[in-house]
Amino acid sequence: MARVTEEGLIRGIRRWDLVAVAINAIIGAGIFGLPSRVFALVGTYSLLAFVVCAIVVALIILCYAEVGSRFTETGGPYLYARQAFGTAVGFEVGWLMWLARLTAFAANCNLLVEYLGFFWAPATTHYWREAIIVVVVAALAAINILGVRDAARVTNLFTVGKLIPIVLFIAVGMFFLNSQNYSFGARPAYGTFSSSVLILIYAFSGFEMAAIPAGEVRDPQRDLPLALITAISLVALLYISIQVICIGALPALATSQKPLADASSIFLGRAGAAIISAGVVVSIVGNLNVIILAGSRLPFAMSERGELPRIVSATHRRFRTPHTAILITSALALALTRWSTFSKQVNLSVIARLISYSVTCAALLVFRRKQSAPPAMFKAPAGVVVAIAALLLSAWLLSNSNWLDVRDSIIAAAAGLLIYFAYRFTRVRGTLTQSKAE
Repeated sequence: MARVTEEGLIRGIRRWDLVAVAINAIIGAGIFGLPSRVFALVGTYSLLAFVVCAIVVALIILCYAEVGSRFTETGGPYLYARQAFGTAVGFEVGWLMWLARLTAFAANCNLLVEYLGFFWAPATTHYWREAIIVVVVAALAAINILGVRDAARVTNLFTVGKLIPIVLFIAVGMFFLNSQNYSFGARPAYGTFSSSVLILIYAFSGFEMAAIPAGEVRDPQRDLPLALITAISLVALLYISIQVICIGALPALATSQKPLADASSIFLGRAGAAIISAGVVVSIVGNLNVIILAGSRLPFAMSERGELPRIVSATHRRFRTPHTAILITSALALALTRWSTFSKQVNLSVIARLISYSVTCAALLVFRRKQSAPPAMFKAPAGVVVAIAALLLSAWLLSNSNWLDVRDSIIAAAAGLLIYFAYRFTRVRGTLTQSKAE
């Protein structure tokens, strides 16, 4: 029988379920659109950009694996920051990560509609677009409310469904490469190359979602490091292979809106493009499911610790899921999806993620020096060096952010601090009033 935690949740996510969550969280929509965008910036040097981005994310993941192996509660990066740097920093990280999940949902859900248009053109028209978005969000919210095991089973199904067309694309595409397409030419400018790596963070990130629902994982301290390292190893191999195929098989890669579908249409015909497009749909839906699963646990965890109204951490009596947090997250994701586009949400999501990643990397340094810190079940090799390198690389990428995106991120962060202090003031005032009444 599944164990019920002190938070009122069920530990129903098993080891390989967590691996599937991590893979599904990383492979969303980005890899199906970014190969052409990065190639347009730096040409064949995009292969190097993929490798550099994979290294940056691998270093960050090693930090997450160690820090995450110290905890069994729900919250992930929010919890790590709170324990290492205090409640204000913790809330800010949780707030930014929640916004990153919401913006990622909006970006990916919009792209989902575009790919559905490949099979049914009216899908992209105004009314049908609205209807599809509502149905997708409502269905995913219902699945997640009905139980974490149901959400995990859906995640497992979509993981297999998204990997099959990707592996097919790579396996067949390897026989249709044109060596002349790999001409490197002049080296790209420093700023351009840095921007290309920053863009790719969107495709490589999302792994942190596997850490957030730790309170529903059977053995999070042992399973999380395995899940994260397995996921990034597989994803890096697939992503670099995809870029190799796209460059070698698609001459018009720089201008392609759907690079994988366009490349597969060359060596597999329209049927191949249909298979890849179907794979994109499956991949995005699986990713959206993980976003609702993990994203809703952030406000739940913050409410559990008295930083948001208590009702947000309510759990369903029958299903043992944080239904209020799921409904709030789903409703905001729906609103943001209807009022935005794919490209509009990508950069804000990347900046928010990099900030939270940096805090977790810094937390590793704090926990290693702090004697009272929970013991780590996994020790990152050369952990201090890895954490410092990850911090420096994250700072490098953030320094290449567009000013408008930075401005929006500052506004979002300021809004989070305002909510934190406003709610804290309200709680203190309420406590004082109650004390006087007694």
